Amino acid sequence: MTDIVLGKNQYGKAENRVVRITRDSARHEIEDLNVTSQLRGDFDAVHFAGDNGHCVPTDTQKNTVFAFAKDGIGSPEEYLLRLGRHFTGEFDWVTGGRWAAEQYTWARIQGDDGEHDHAFVRAGTETRTAVVQIDGDDTTIIAGLQDLKVLKSTASGFVGYPKDRYTTLPETEDRILATSVTAKWRYNRLDLDFNAVYADVRRLLLAGFSRNYSYALQHTLKEMAEAVLDAHPEIDEIRFSTPNSHHFVVDLSPFGLENPNEVFYAADRPYGLIEASFLRDRADTDHWSWDGVAGFC
Repeated sequence: MTDIVLGKNQYGKAENRVVRITRDSARHEIEDLNVTSQLRGDFDAVHFAGDNGHCVPTDTQKNTVFAFAKDGIGSPEEYLLRLGRHFTGEFDWVTGGRWAAEQYTWARIQGDDGEHDHAFVRAGTETRTAVVQIDGDDTTIIAGLQDLKVLKSTASGFVGYPKDRYTTLPETEDRILATSVTAKWRYNRLDLDFNAVYADVRRLLLAGFSRNYSYALQHTLKEMAEAVLDAHPEIDEIRFSTPNSHHFVVDLSPFGLENPNEVFYAADRPYGLIEASFLRDRADTDHWSWDGVAGFC
């Protein structure tokens, strides 16, 4: 038989849905996470000899995810760091891993007397994300968000592009620009108020999207990245994956009507998919921590 060796591998329990209610007063707080834990290390024997001596059960990883929530979550980054440090500290042969979370946000329902103390409604369109990667002595955090739907109804155009016999798209200096932003950013420090930084990065992304005229979605992504990197030296890199949400002007002339960019139809496919990364000068352009992130970002 052909000699083979074990390459990169990891294993664990995926999508542990953890809801933590803080109820130490009449006004409750809710934290809602979808958590994945995966371990890396010396797992040759389980693959080649069927020896499970080093195979921490995925069920144990699931139980640990829930047990650690008992002490509170705080921020997904801090919670994942606790999990990662536990597994790499508890088991000598576990040298690293990947711990990821999606956080779903809830807002208080407004009642007759203001915000309700213990009734909530799912808030916002976006989902907060976090990934903690540990490899020996190196720990990296990649934070982010997905499905942040944004649109501006003017101050966007698309002109000056190359044309050939297959080009039918007309140039325009006034169009709708819309997308659903997935963004992930890589920290260069671990001692941060992650909740505060996340809130400000989200604010800056929205400000960058809306601030200036857009010559293309690529141009707008640069504006968004620049706003974040200028304000946050603790972030070395930010990546985007942004599908165009195309809005096409409807031809109302058959009905004897004019349509000066007022009525559109929204097409969900096919769509342009614009992806880009922006880094500080001299930052690592191929940092190892991105290996555990699916897709472009």
